[in-house]
Amino acid sequence: MRIHRHERGILCSSKSSEQFSTMRIHCKIVVIVVCLGVFLLLYFFGGNAADDPPLKEVEDNYFPKFSGLRNNIASKLTKKTLDELHIPHKQPLTYRKVSKVSSRGGNAIAKSRQRSDMGVGRPASKRTRAEEVMHLAVVACGNRLDETLTMVKSALLFSIKSIKFHIFAEDPLTSQFEKGLSQWPHAITNKFQYSIYPITFSVGNAEEWKKLFKPCAAQRLFLPVILKDVDSLLYVDTDVLFLRPMDDMWSFLKAFNSTQLAAMAPEHEIPKIGWYSRFARHPFYGVTGVNSGVMLMNLTRIRNTLFKNSMITSGLSWEDLLHPLYQKYKNHITWGDQDLLNIIFHYNSECLYTFPCQWNYRPDHCMYGSNCKGAEEEGVSILHGNRGVYHDDKQPAFKVVYDAIHEYPFEDNLFQSLFYPLQTKFLDTVNTLCGRIPQVFLKQVEKSMRTVYEKKVVRHVRPPPK
Repeated sequence: MRIHRHERGILCSSKSSEQFSTMRIHCKIVVIVVCLGVFLLLYFFGGNAADDPPLKEVEDNYFPKFSGLRNNIASKLTKKTLDELHIPHKQPLTYRKVSKVSSRGGNAIAKSRQRSDMGVGRPASKRTRAEEVMHLAVVACGNRLDETLTMVKSALLFSIKSIKFHIFAEDPLTSQFEKGLSQWPHAITNKFQYSIYPITFSVGNAEEWKKLFKPCAAQRLFLPVILKDVDSLLYVDTDVLFLRPMDDMWSFLKAFNSTQLAAMAPEHEIPKIGWYSRFARHPFYGVTGVNSGVMLMNLTRIRNTLFKNSMITSGLSWEDLLHPLYQKYKNHITWGDQDLLNIIFHYNSECLYTFPCQWNYRPDHCMYGSNCKGAEEEGVSILHGNRGVYHDDKQPAFKVVYDAIHEYPFEDNLFQSLFYPLQTKFLDTVNTLCGRIPQVFLKQVEKSMRTVYEKKVVRHVRPPPK
């Protein structure tokens, strides 16, 4: 059979059309596959990027740039936006629940002993074991209510484990503490518990002890006697602020050797300008003495130790030692209970562990020139605003930190509502003695906030139940 040329042309044209249509379909499939591959790659790398740390390590970049800034330090500093930090504009605080205990009046001590360290009428679970709770004591008298609440607030902002607060206060302050603590958000109040105790002195004249130095400060000497059910405790003055988790200070307990039962920081780093090395009329610990504003104690060891002294050849228990020691040196001591502690550890130096100055950073470390190398390298861990610097203009750098924590609204974004205002206000202090090295005050704060943020955004994925 013959096929005409015209018919052959039609057949060839039809066949070419079919081949072209098939090629178009193949091309579409290839394009779709390539697009899907690109999308999956973007999704994979984008998902991994979301798990990257939200912050880069910061050395000296602690301030945003401002026009007209006259100081050379601040001119080198940069600001990081929330987007650059990968931080959302809201960070709801979530903490695991710990019940709250409040004891009032003369039965406070008895009531607190009847309760377990983790709450009332609730069996301890794996998440609420006693060893997971840190104990923090403070003594507040006079007009120290706001200062004490700000200290408590700073401890809660960054700490990881739950905290039991032991608050010793005059009767008029008891109800004010209860009111102030109850007004905080539920997520915060679930992270701690507290007991409020009256001011009591087990030996000697109570009024004399009360007026020994600052109002009620001598109460700290009697903590081992009063808190018989507490094994270890951190005591701090009301003018102390935590700039990193209290957990890190608590870990010093593990560094104690077999004879050490308390820990404090030196009163000064340089003997030539230290107070004790120049003016003390009584024995003191080491070369420069120790400062008792931050004092970590193993109360069990203190209660079980007989302390060497200059009064009798045999040792005396802690409770039996306090009053005769005061009677002997009361005309020679200037700083009250701190001087008594220096005398005790002068004769029992093997019992004391000393931690670095950045754990009890005071105006003395910067007002005569920077002399706390640990703070320069790591930043301040605990800020101690003695000399009333939180409430006057003598050391603005200290006041700026206090005001920022005092005014911070719980449950707001830490960077947006605490760190950035702190940065901005710190610009006014860079020409002062204590504010000229900003990283001393800001380095640990930023690091602590990053740790808090990472703990809230990092989730441990558990396998589904079978």
